[in-house]
Amino acid sequence: MLAEFELIRRYFMLPQEAQATDGVALGNGDDATLLVPKAGHQLAVSVDTSVIDVHFPCDAPAYAVGHRALAVALSDLAAMGATSRWCLMALTLDQRAFTEHAAAEQWLADYAKGFHNLCQQHATALVGGDVTSGALTIGVTVMGEVPAGEAMTRAGAKPGDVVAVTGALGGGAGGLSHWQQGGRDVSHPLLRRYLLPEPRLAAGTALRGIATAAMDISDGLLADLAHLRTASQVGVVLDVEAIPLAEGLVEQCGLDAARQAALSGGDDYELLVTLAPGDVARAQASLAHLGLPLTVIGQCCEALGVSGIAATDYAGWQHFSGGER
Repeated sequence: MLAEFELIRRYFMLPQEAQATDGVALGNGDDATLLVPKAGHQLAVSVDTSVIDVHFPCDAPAYAVGHRALAVALSDLAAMGATSRWCLMALTLDQRAFTEHAAAEQWLADYAKGFHNLCQQHATALVGGDVTSGALTIGVTVMGEVPAGEAMTRAGAKPGDVVAVTGALGGGAGGLSHWQQGGRDVSHPLLRRYLLPEPRLAAGTALRGIATAAMDISDGLLADLAHLRTASQVGVVLDVEAIPLAEGLVEQCGLDAARQAALSGGDDYELLVTLAPGDVARAQASLAHLGLPLTVIGQCCEALGVSGIAATDYAGWQHFSGGER
């Protein structure tokens, strides 16, 4: 197994020439990084932790583990309408497993490739972090920029606004189920949704200035909708039949289970937004060039709570409730 600093140098150091062009005054290799945000912008910062056998299977492909760890963090920037710029990564590796495993360096190379490829797709520079030993855990802090005063938040929805989602839902839960049933072909549409989610950064910036409130869907539609409702102090009338379902989901588990996956399964990383009714067509047109649909699934109302569904039948992901969804 490589020593800590050699591991960092080989797989995660940002080349000096890249640092000079990415708003990085001082990059990795020192005690802290020095960043230069654009004038007139606010810094959007979020952190996400991925733990083995909680957020990804222990035998998931290393490339997918690297991609996924960054993607779920970038999704938070997308929800704010921010443009991603930089990230930090704290990587905890199981020393015994990596010492005993003959393919440890190949795992690291594949993991780093998945992480760096997604960085390149979204012009995000890895500017520092930490490597230590313990159960495989990845903490990723992402930093982005949004024009001052233009960030989308969970507050701002008003009675009469429509509720809409990007893409399709239920694919994350469907992909996990497919993996648990022995599926290993990562090209399968449901496995791709679970293992290689795509953060909706371009959609977030396109919806900035149109959406009245926004957040990403990570813990399940109903659970995340509850956060948005609470922040905005509105209720929602939900049209369950209008919820778009991920490709292959109904064929895998049937319509009822597919809808339950969409409502409470989590790991979808689509955007949940509210809009004035008159702005729906403009919002849909703004996403059309991305090939991404925006589907209206309900409407905000004054009466707090959710109608149109027995919400007590579905709960989102809770880390401290015995793993119950």
